[in-house]
Amino acid sequence: MAPRELKYTKEHDWIKLEGGAALIGITDFAQSSLGELTFLELPAKGRVCRREEELGAIESVKAAETLHAPLSGEILERNEELTAKLETIRTSPYEAWFYKIKIADTSELQELLSAEDYEKLISAH
Repeated sequence: MAPRELKYTKEHDWIKLEGGAALIGITDFAQSSLGELTFLELPAKGRVCRREEELGAIESVKAAETLHAPLSGEILERNEELTAKLETIRTSPYEAWFYKIKIADTSELQELLSAEDYEKLISAH
């Protein structure tokens, strides 16, 4: 079940809003689809990006996926510990944030899915 306080993308990212910033990670559905993770590339701190721009990658024994920015903004922090503890993404996907972004355009928040809408999306898979 997707946590109700988070927002989501069709690409299976979760977004936790914190004032004018947001923590970004991948959903339980995404991590279970990937399987055992082998590598995580995070965006550089200070990088400015646009929504849907490529920011990094996540790889598993099954597949490699590109990470895209769900919102435009500046990367404030990276979760460096996560790259050494990839199993945290599997065991606690909604606590294993990848990076924190300062939101540049709050109108983009309207493009995000609610937990209910995200659950409808994944139930179709």
